[in-house]
Parts: sequence; structure tokens; C-alpha cells
Amino acid sequence: MESLIEEILQLVKKKMAEQAAFDRDAYKELVEETIEYFREKGKLTDEDNDEFIEDQLLDMWEGVRDEFVKSRI
Repeated sequence: MESLIEEILQLVKKKMAEQAAFDRDAYKELVEETIEYFREKGKLTDEDNDEFIEDQLLDMWEGVRDEFVKSRI
């Protein structure tokens, strides 16, 4: 499960950089969009707990934000 969360996180960060979307609302939207994308591609199934995955990713917001702030300095 951790590797799947990391894979989703990397794609979210890529989308954030491409879209210059660096606030919490944009991050949340991209997390939801990426989880749906993984579900459509079959990487997530009905056995996966989307809510848990989303919560884990949303809990990472501060670290992601700090990473982008440091890279822009």
C-alpha cells in the first residue's frame, strides 16, 4: 500500500508543478483526481480503501508544500 501511495503522490506533485497549483485546495483536488485516475486504470480496486489513501496523502500536505517552497527559493 505504501508504494501505491508514493506512486500517487509522485504523480500529484508532477501535476502540481505542471499546473503551478501550490495551495492546499489544488493539492486536495489533484489527490482526488489522481486516485480516480488510478481506479480507472485498474491500479486501485474495490478492495482498496480510497478514503484511507486520500487521508494519508492529505496528511502529507505540509511536507509537499515545504518541498515546493524550498525548490522555488
